[in-house]
Amino acid sequence: MQILQIISSARGAESYSTQLSQGIIDKLLVAHPGSSVVIRNLAQTPFPHLEEAHLQAYFTPAESRSAEQQQAVHHSDEAIAEILAADVLVIGVPFYNFSVTSSLKSWLDHLTRAGITFRYTPTGPEGLITGKKVYLAVASGGIYSTGPMQPYDFATPYLRHMLGFLGMTDVVVARAEGLKIPEFQATALQKGLDSVTV
Repeated sequence: MQILQIISSARGAESYSTQLSQGIIDKLLVAHPGSSVVIRNLAQTPFPHLEEAHLQAYFTPAESRSAEQQQAVHHSDEAIAEILAADVLVIGVPFYNFSVTSSLKSWLDHLTRAGITFRYTPTGPEGLITGKKVYLAVASGGIYSTGPMQPYDFATPYLRHMLGFLGMTDVVVARAEGLKIPEFQATALQKGLDSVTV
């Protein structure tokens, strides 16, 4: 089994979302000995935000692309190849201002390619990245799974929607939440990890 780990926190080893995602991967490796892990660290090597050159390259047939367009499409092709090769994705999702990091958003933008990772049909769009299991390792200072702050969770619904749009509907959400609330700090990470069965 091949596991693709997506790191999107800028906090390095101190990141709770990265620690939670690593804990999930450790569980997967115990359950599936011999599995391999590919790490894509978006904080250390971010994908560029989409610009006109990228969009022009996407809509130009491969055989007609200029050298500049070939370079512009490189990140997208790389991201798509990695995800297609993976059986399982473990995505670290730190809450930055109630949503995902801009680096994670850019990665998703490069993944979303009409005719390659999704297509339009007479009955609506169809995701073409199928057969994947996805774990979202979500870390937040507050409590967003329930209670008065739940409407402020713009990260998890967005990721479920985008992943589903691309064909990935088998999504498990693990949360290390309340990390800035004294009575929850000590147990938040372990609680999130304990919620995951692989």
